[in-house]
Amino acid sequence: MTTGMRKQRTEYSSPLDALVAITKRLSLFESQRSMSSEEFFDRYSKGQLPDEADLIDWVNDYRHYLALKAALEKQLRHAA
Repeated sequence: MTTGMRKQRTEYSSPLDALVAITKRLSLFESQRSMSSEEFFDRYSKGQLPDEADLIDWVNDYRHYLALKAALEKQLRHAA
């Protein structure tokens, strides 16, 4: 019998809701590993950290965070 992680897909009503949820998850990762997501991403990108499942989740969440943040900032610039 194999036990695998089952990915959940969560739908958010707005990009802002998604950003808030991802920020909360990033905060948990940061607390568990005692480093900022920015520092983690830099070290991970340089191959200084292993390819563990939770670290891969963290890197994916951080990439999603950056993309959402950029999209929201772009929308705000156009709205102003």
